[in-house]
Amino acid sequence: EAAEKAASEAEQEVQGLNRRIQLLEEDLERSEERLQSATEKLEEASKAADESERGRKVLESRNVSDDERIDALEQQLKEAKYVAEDADRKYDEAARKLAITEVDLERAEARLEAAEAKIINLEEELTVVGANIKTLQVQNDQASQREDSYEETIRDLTQRLKDAENRATEAERTVSKLQKEVDRLEDELLSEKERYKAISDELDQTFAELAGY
Repeated sequence: EAAEKAASEAEQEVQGLNRRIQLLEEDLERSEERLQSATEKLEEASKAADESERGRKVLESRNVSDDERIDALEQQLKEAKYVAEDADRKYDEAARKLAITEVDLERAEARLEAAEAKIINLEEELTVVGANIKTLQVQNDQASQREDSYEETIRDLTQRLKDAENRATEAERTVSKLQKEVDRLEDELLSEKERYKAISDELDQTFAELAGY
């Protein structure tokens, strides 16, 4: 953004300098026209002065004095020279300003080129950063997929663990029931053995008594 702003400012400065150059060139053209006009007037005045000089000589040769006309022509000649000198000064000033403006224009164009080069570099860096961001996004998506897979595996293992714990609890309850049943049967067996022993003892006693008769 800073490079674009600098480039925009440089372009505006270049446009401003181009307008200044155009104005200076127009001013220079007008100065040249005034110089041309002054030069023509100077030539006319010089011709008039020459004619005046010839006329003066003719008048002198004729013993006729026309000092006023000579003074007027000399004054016209001075004015023409002043106009020409002023036009020269303005022309030199315009040329100097034009040279300075051209230097400023070259500097502005150099800054513009530097700004454009910086914009290109920034665009290239932006492309690289964009590619890196896309790569990171892909890696992040892959990591997210792996994380989802891990979470699914954890949920599956957790469920299997719960199922195993439930089966173990059920097995423990079944074992407890079977153990109680075994204990009951053992108690019944012991009771039957005792009852059988009592009956056997009673029979033995009965047989002994019968044998005594």
